[in-house]
Amino acid sequence: MAMGPQRGATGVLIVTGGSRGIGAATCRLAAARGWDVAINYAQDEPAAERVAAEVEAAGRRAAVIRGDMAVAGDVLSLFQAAARLGPVTGVVNNAGVIGAAGPLAEAPADMIAGVVAVNVTGAILVAREAARVMARSRGGRGGALVNLSSIAATLGAPGEYVWYAASKGAIDSLTIGLSKELGPEGVRVNAVSPGLIETDIHAAGGQPDRLARLAVGTPMGRAGGPDEVAEAIVWLLSEAASYVTGANLRVGGGR
Repeated sequence: MAMGPQRGATGVLIVTGGSRGIGAATCRLAAARGWDVAINYAQDEPAAERVAAEVEAAGRRAAVIRGDMAVAGDVLSLFQAAARLGPVTGVVNNAGVIGAAGPLAEAPADMIAGVVAVNVTGAILVAREAARVMARSRGGRGGALVNLSSIAATLGAPGEYVWYAASKGAIDSLTIGLSKELGPEGVRVNAVSPGLIETDIHAAGGQPDRLARLAVGTPMGRAGGPDEVAEAIVWLLSEAASYVTGANLRVGGGR
C-alpha cells in the first residue's frame, strides 16, 4: 500500500478495477480533481502501483488494494482498507469481465457464471458496501456511487456478448433502484455506459481487431478513449452533478 502525506480535499474515492483501462483513467483524473484514491485490482499489482504513482504525482494519496469483487470477503476488505485514507465519499463500481466472444448457443456455462459473478453479484456487493459506509443514517457523510454499465445493455451485443449485455442491463436496474433508495441518505447513484473504448477488454474477449472493425460505423467515426469516459465518471462524482441521480450517461459516440 502506498500513501502520500496530503489529506483529501475532495474526499476518498474507491475505484474497483482501477489498474487498467477506464478504471485507471478515472483514478488519474480523480486525483487531478482533488480525490485521494483507493485503487482496487485483481491480478496486476505492478499496473496498480503505476497508477498509484500517478495519483501521488498529482499530490493526492493512494492505496493499492488487491481483491476479487466477486468474493464478498474481498469487497469488505477493500472498503475496510480504503477507510484508512479517511471516510469514503465516492465509489466507482468499475470492475468487470466480458468472456470470450461468440453466440450464446456456444457459450460455456462456467464462463457465463464467471461474468455474472463479477459484473452482477460483485457490483451489487460493492454497491451494498457503498451504501453501508456513505449513508447518513449509518454514520456516513453521503457521497456518490457511479456504476459502469455499457451501451451493450441496450444494443444487446448479438453474436458477440449477449451474456455481457444482460449483465450490464442488471447494472442499469441497480442504478435506478438504488438511486431512489439512497437519495434520502445523501448518496447519489448514477451510471455511465461506455461504447467502443480503446481498452484491452476487446483483446481479452478474443477480438483484438474489434475496435478497428466497428469504430468506423459509429456516428462519430472513431472509438473513444478511457480519458473521455473518465471525464463523465468524475463529473458525476463531483458537486457539479449535485442534483443528478438515477441517470445513465451514454459515452458511446452516438451508437
